[in-house]
Amino acid sequence: MKTGRTKNAIRNTVFGFIMKMVQILLPFMTRTVMIHTLGMQFVGLSSLFTSILSVLNMAELGIGSAMVFSMYEPVATGDDKKVSALLYLYKLYYRIIGLIVGGIGIALVPFLDVLIKDSAEGNVPAGISITVLYLMNLGATVLSYWLFAYRASVLQAHQRTDISSKVRIVMTVIQNVLQIMALYFVRNYYYFVMITLLIQIATNISTAYIAKKLYPQYAPVGKLDKEEVSIINHKIKDLFTSKVGSVVFSSVDNLVISAFLGLSMVGIYQNYYYVCNSIIGILQIVYVSITAGIGNSIILETQEKNFKDLNKLTFIIAWISGFCTCCMVALYQPFMKIWAGEKSMQPFGFVICISAFFFVWELYRLINVYKDAAGMWHEDRFRPLASAIANLAMNLILIQFWGLYGVILSTLLSVLFVGTPWLLHNIFTNLFDMKYCRRYVGKLIYYVVVTAVASAATYGVCYFVKMEGMLGLGIKTAICCVVPNIIFLLVFYRMEEFKQFIRLVDNITGKKLHLEEKVIR
Repeated sequence: MKTGRTKNAIRNTVFGFIMKMVQILLPFMTRTVMIHTLGMQFVGLSSLFTSILSVLNMAELGIGSAMVFSMYEPVATGDDKKVSALLYLYKLYYRIIGLIVGGIGIALVPFLDVLIKDSAEGNVPAGISITVLYLMNLGATVLSYWLFAYRASVLQAHQRTDISSKVRIVMTVIQNVLQIMALYFVRNYYYFVMITLLIQIATNISTAYIAKKLYPQYAPVGKLDKEEVSIINHKIKDLFTSKVGSVVFSSVDNLVISAFLGLSMVGIYQNYYYVCNSIIGILQIVYVSITAGIGNSIILETQEKNFKDLNKLTFIIAWISGFCTCCMVALYQPFMKIWAGEKSMQPFGFVICISAFFFVWELYRLINVYKDAAGMWHEDRFRPLASAIANLAMNLILIQFWGLYGVILSTLLSVLFVGTPWLLHNIFTNLFDMKYCRRYVGKLIYYVVVTAVASAATYGVCYFVKMEGMLGLGIKTAICCVVPNIIFLLVFYRMEEFKQFIRLVDNITGKKLHLEEKVIR
């Protein structure tokens, strides 16, 4: 059984990583073609629709997570009837959610113009109907709930998310190839959206077919006891504020930018954020892989041991995300100049803001992993919502004074001064002793300062490289691989966390690296 779980975990991680790379690289190619064929307004329009539909998807309320969690026990015990009854309930809930999303989505149609600055004055791409395009995107979202979406939960409960990943990899490749062809040869945005709709249908049907073929013993029939339904609904209730908060936090920026600055600025903002979010997505694989181990350690190990592990993981994440931050500071602008063109670039101050957000966000996410591993959803249920409200309020105020600067600053400040202190309080109140908190915060500040210095030094060295284009970008990339890591090594090598990291590498590789002694000598 343990071997099977390990095999599934490795398989899920491998295909999850492949899927993540496909979902980063192919949409990047599609976005590039869109920028150079249809223009930045269409990029902004696509991002706006994504944000609107993400907000509508709040109706899901974490039902999927609660249902899959409820399937673990009956799957393990072979209670096929209960799994089938859960599938029936899942199917019913998703049908209702599809109706709610569709109804609210249609009700928003008269207000679409409000979400686009000066839409009546030519700020919308010529020759298209915003309403028709919006309804097509809405249709894809509704169908994602109605077309056998509940079947995918069986794969998750059996630790076979690699199958869902394989389906999404194939469908993502097909979708992006067809969309690139539509953009390049036809230059028709209606075809672009129609392909999204058709691929959504194909993805749902394919996943459901494979799930049914692998696990034919399950069918959406039967009913659960009222008490069991009540337990599931309680789990959904606990996930409600977290779901609402995370959706609002991630989607509100595009909506505010579109309403105040227009579609083109949404596209420009999303070009910068796309790069940042791609790195966030890659590092997410690390967080997913360590969550179960942290949860096991919290149960079995002492508080002191877990706090040492937190310090060690924070050190590792600070080094990795610090390195990425240095690369972002030094490479963002030359990359944007090559990719989207000089007209789509923002001032360097914007790069500083989004790079600072990235670093703070990564440390914040590590602390959040400990919250999830400890199962502290009830205690933490209001934090995501409070952070989202703070972000929205600051967005609406600061965007009127500082434009895009105000948007990214709002996001950074809401994480730094609302989400992080709240999360730290929850962690050190429920999981660790408060006496550790000041020491841990001190180390977080230390990592921020070191990363800021390393970023400035890396940018300073890259500044003297005057070559443009791909050659210049390549040289600067090489500098970024060397300079920040040398600085981190010189600053961190005497820290206990660094020594623990070397011992961890020794254990994983089965070899003595003796790097610690070499550095000291």
